[in-house]
Amino acid sequence: MSHRVRVGAVNYLNAKPLVEGLTAFAPDIDLHLDLPSRLADRMADGELDVGLIPVVEFFRAGSYSLVPNIAIASRGPVLSVTLFSRVPWPEIRTVALDEGSRSSAALTQILLRKKHGIVPQIEPLPIDVPADDLTTDAVLLIGDKAMRACLPGFDFAFDLGQEWTDWTGLPFVYAVWAVREGVELGETAAAFERAKRFGLSRAGQIAAREAPLLGLDPGYCRRYLSNIIRYDLGPQERAGLERYRTLAAEIGLIECVAATR
Repeated sequence: MSHRVRVGAVNYLNAKPLVEGLTAFAPDIDLHLDLPSRLADRMADGELDVGLIPVVEFFRAGSYSLVPNIAIASRGPVLSVTLFSRVPWPEIRTVALDEGSRSSAALTQILLRKKHGIVPQIEPLPIDVPADDLTTDAVLLIGDKAMRACLPGFDFAFDLGQEWTDWTGLPFVYAVWAVREGVELGETAAAFERAKRFGLSRAGQIAAREAPLLGLDPGYCRRYLSNIIRYDLGPQERAGLERYRTLAAEIGLIECVAATR
């Protein structure tokens, strides 16, 4: 491409392997880091050409295409998407959802309504408000914040990646590289796969670099990047995406039912 490619990625530990070296492999990329919800809004507003966005926003848009074979996913525990609760699932009546989240917020509602038969009152948790100040029965935290959270009074911590896989037998996909309609990546497209492979080969270095900034153990971060998060978008991940799309549509969280392309 002759012009600059505006790319947005989440500024979380789990996205670091996908952007490690990305601008070196594709010097025409301008990389912007932000929260998942803000990236989705910037994509919708035409401020980004490619975004690592929540999958629920990929489905809502209906016009995006995928950069192939790349995702942020898990099969089983994810460690960074947690519903902290004062009570067991059946007793949850009020839930605060992290405003930085879209896919995980929708996943929380799917699990509550479709798996547990509960329709609780939903409240937003503003990005800059501490979860400790909440009076809700439960609160969803995502990303690095969830990995280091310890909330007094919340006796239960439900890992939503584990909850989904236990229920469906499938991986859960949190984010994908989405390409806005009308954007032609050309040779730049290959840089995303190259960056993924390069980043995963440097998982240990990334963990050692990022762990002190997050207040986390480097070994824990390395295990998270190397063994917990899955970065491929294969047949099982696509099956998980389709199950999520169907369930989200059934409870009215998405209007546009788009197939993954």
